[in-house]
Amino acid sequence: MVILNNKLEILSTYNKINLVPFGEFLPFENFFLKFNLKKLTSGYNSFSAGNERNIIKLNSAFNEKLLLPLICYEIIYPGKIKTNKQFPDLVINISEDAWFGNSIGPQQHFIKVIYRSVEEGVFIARSANKGISAFIDPNGVVIKSLNTGESGHIELNFPSFYKKTLFAHYGNKIFYLIIFLYMFLILIFKKYKI
Repeated sequence: MVILNNKLEILSTYNKINLVPFGEFLPFENFFLKFNLKKLTSGYNSFSAGNERNIIKLNSAFNEKLLLPLICYEIIYPGKIKTNKQFPDLVINISEDAWFGNSIGPQQHFIKVIYRSVEEGVFIARSANKGISAFIDPNGVVIKSLNTGESGHIELNFPSFYKKTLFAHYGNKIFYLIIFLYMFLILIFKKYKI
């Protein structure tokens, strides 16, 4: 992902960290290459992943808003789209959904985007070729969208939202705590035969 200004100067770049297994890289590539197996997409070699996902800070013309870039399926992982110290004003998700074909893949991929907006309490701007492009608010409400097969553009004034969710602070640790409490209660109930 590259962000350019109106003079086509590069302001920021981001290289995808979480690559798609078999699509963008071949797991255990050195082993499988001995059998002449390769990844499913064009090109013989695997892509290389980026190193880190940094917040992009816009300049004063945009009130120094903070953007978090995510490419394609990086947005499907609950609790892993950002670090605990990152609180972006807007998550930008770009995706190539054409490889799903006529399956329900684009709709499933889009639903994951809605989940992340609610979990993290952030606005998400999603641009998906052959998928669903949309603006989603922190409550999971789709503000504006273009459906699969629909061409065009959508615009929205830069959103403002400052409430951080419990999940944004603690991520998946909440679920581990719930599991621990559940196991603890089972032991108590068994001991006292409640």
